[in-house]
Amino acid sequence: MAEPLRIALAGLGTVGTGVIRLIETNGDMIAARCGRPVKIVAVTARERGRDRGVDLAPYEWVDDMRELALRRDVDVVVELVGGSDGPALTLARTALRMGTGLVTANKAMVAHHGLELAETAAATGAAFAFEAAVAGGIPVVKGLREGTAANTLTRIYGILNGTCNYILSEMERTGADFDAMLAEAQAKGFAEADPTFDIEGIDAAHKLAILAAIGFGTRIDFGAVRTEGIGKVRASDIAQADALGYVVRLVGIASLGEDADDCRLSQWVRPCLVPFRHPLAAVTGPTNAVVAEGDFSGRLLFQGAGAGDRPTASAVVADLIDIARGQSGAPFSVPVAALDECLPGDPGNRTGSHYIRFTVADRPGVLAEITAAMRDADVSIESLIQQGRSAGGGEVQVAMVTHEGPQRCVTMALDLLDDSPSLTAAPLVMPILGD
Repeated sequence: MAEPLRIALAGLGTVGTGVIRLIETNGDMIAARCGRPVKIVAVTARERGRDRGVDLAPYEWVDDMRELALRRDVDVVVELVGGSDGPALTLARTALRMGTGLVTANKAMVAHHGLELAETAAATGAAFAFEAAVAGGIPVVKGLREGTAANTLTRIYGILNGTCNYILSEMERTGADFDAMLAEAQAKGFAEADPTFDIEGIDAAHKLAILAAIGFGTRIDFGAVRTEGIGKVRASDIAQADALGYVVRLVGIASLGEDADDCRLSQWVRPCLVPFRHPLAAVTGPTNAVVAEGDFSGRLLFQGAGAGDRPTASAVVADLIDIARGQSGAPFSVPVAALDECLPGDPGNRTGSHYIRFTVADRPGVLAEITAAMRDADVSIESLIQQGRSAGGGEVQVAMVTHEGPQRCVTMALDLLDDSPSLTAAPLVMPILGD
């Protein structure tokens, strides 16, 4: 059997210890499948003495994380520290500059600095892999990079954040409002104490930017992802969506322009209405799912656990096996020098139907004012529902579904209503996902 692939592990949280357990449990099978053992030679973490539930005695402890990348007895550094910058980025840069391979689960770092890291890897011949950075244990990076390699992809979209999906599907199941379900998600460990990155869609945007670069062969551009979170979604919106034949999900979508000569890349994350019959409608709880639409493959669905120590460790070790086999390949599907640079798409060009919810003063003339704004902006209304009357002339909710049309027309209608005293809160707009 060939010499072992020697790895150094930075970060011993749930995923890092999961990697150790996986290699210890399935080491013989891994060696058989890749033709050589995968061996941990050194580890590091913030606190040395903490009990992590695994035996670290067989591995050399290193206090200076950067030293891992400088060791001659390390073939691959596994970075599980997290954070888009700081020590994680320093370690990643150092490893790749030294020609040492890098495997990471750090979606923020890849979204912000993935192009730079890929360029360094190409220059030094080092392997750079990040399957675990997107959708936990789902092999979607490999699926897009290899499984759809013969296809021109038209669209990549999906449910990319398990925290938001848990909250929305539990609101759907229980009828509770957002704040109550967020608190429950935190109590069950599905949401962080500070859930901002999750509920504002930033985590999903990191993943979408990575998938778009892989699927379309473009230079990664996280700054171009338009993001809106789920904090404005109410239980009443979910109930209304259900009555209309939809569920509410936070969806990230990336697509190239419909014109073959248009290289504009549209990337956005926002809550959407998803038809009951669509495969994403059945995705509940802290689960991720990604859909890729290819010209020959048709619609492909990747679904599974989007986080957790075991699924994410599985993805990390899958990357190590590829490197041990000499099969790591180009990080973003094509050589980094061949990645296209696409201009951001104009969101106003998106054509589709929308759900719009207004919170308005309960007085005569309000509906006429709203419908006049829609008329003036050339928005066609399919259905309009006033959700009950208030007690004593307070607030009521008005929900509508539009016919298909350009998003810029909806934006224009809301601009016309922007200063209206009839609106007591900002409207909520959710696109309706097509079949």
